[in-house]
Amino acid sequence: MHATPEETGLSASVTAHDVEAAFVRLRQLVRESPLQRSDRLSKATGANVWVKREDLQPVRSYKLRGAYNLISQLTRAERERGVVCASAGNHAQGFAYACASFGMTGRVYVPRTTPRQKRERIAALGAGCVEIIVGGEAYDDAATAAHADAAQTGAIEVPAFDHPDTIAGQGTMAVEIIEQLGHEPDVLVIPVGGGGMLSGCVTWMRARHPHTRIVGAEPAGAACMAAAIQAGQPLDLDDIETFVDGAAVRRAGDVTYPIVRDADVELVAVDEGRICTEMLDLYQVDGIIAEPAGALSSAALLDQVHVEPGQDVVVVISGGNNDVSRYAEIVERSLINEGRKHYFLVNFPQEPGALRRFVQDVLGPDDDIALFEYVKRSNRETGPALVGIELGRKEDLGGLLERMEESSMVVERIPADSPAYRFLV
Repeated sequence: MHATPEETGLSASVTAHDVEAAFVRLRQLVRESPLQRSDRLSKATGANVWVKREDLQPVRSYKLRGAYNLISQLTRAERERGVVCASAGNHAQGFAYACASFGMTGRVYVPRTTPRQKRERIAALGAGCVEIIVGGEAYDDAATAAHADAAQTGAIEVPAFDHPDTIAGQGTMAVEIIEQLGHEPDVLVIPVGGGGMLSGCVTWMRARHPHTRIVGAEPAGAACMAAAIQAGQPLDLDDIETFVDGAAVRRAGDVTYPIVRDADVELVAVDEGRICTEMLDLYQVDGIIAEPAGALSSAALLDQVHVEPGQDVVVVISGGNNDVSRYAEIVERSLINEGRKHYFLVNFPQEPGALRRFVQDVLGPDDDIALFEYVKRSNRETGPALVGIELGRKEDLGGLLERMEESSMVVERIPADSPAYRFLV
């Protein structure tokens, strides 16, 4: 029996009873991920902060919950038709795991931005049951291809977030949190891509524990849910930043949007560089390998979400599928976000000792040249060079700029919002 709209206060497309039924169904396969107290986050905020470790699921993300809940309810005839999905990487892993569990054939469409590590994991988890098709620049391109495949072949489409069964499965995480904590948290911070996890959790929480403050954290470069709320309907973002690949969605879901709209959810946008800094802190301090989307909630807590001392706060580490080859870019983005990495075009005199004078007279004692590359040699007197400088402290920038101004060299600073930055970061 489903809960009524009056019981949930939300859209009747998904109910608290749907989430609870999914919770029972998923116990066959989905691991109860740990809820751990974070000393670092607690100290930084003054609250009692707990991290929900969905990165420790068999597929290293929460996406198994939604995919398995949907696939497990298919009839025998539907399973024989096969299944298809689109994913930035994590949903596909849950999909592949479920396909292998049921011995079903499936096809996965992923964008070219999906890291190689995720593609390899999809293949391994699918155990020969899943075909991977790569194309397009973002999740939405893959979703269009998967939808066309389903229409042409008759395969059952398993959406990453925009389906009631997917939403209900992902909402089971909230049930676990309450059971593990023993009471409702004061604040729950949830990462947001298309809104599946947020919709499922808020559906159940508003019906069963309505006093918890719920915050949805979106990447600043792909804040599609906030855009939908502002516009009054889901709409395609003109341009998105795909770095936070697990949450880089161009358009909020048609099913998820009204649930979030009606649920009194706070939405915050987190800069991608701030997410990188949090990824490094999670790794170096807490020993947690988080992907960019996995660090969204804790980055939001430190950067955007005010909490009161002593409150119980839960943040979700939604995934840990991070390709080690990306860490150089992660460090770079973090340094820029912290104000410690800057780029300049320096017009050097073409004479002996020019670089030595730059190092001695312009750089501070804790500054370091991280990049030096001649752009061109335009004449015999000068030669412009691209110089990347890493500061010991962000407060050292003022002194560096003053010394550059006082020097005889012509220096042009490259601002972080310059189109040239895409060639540097």
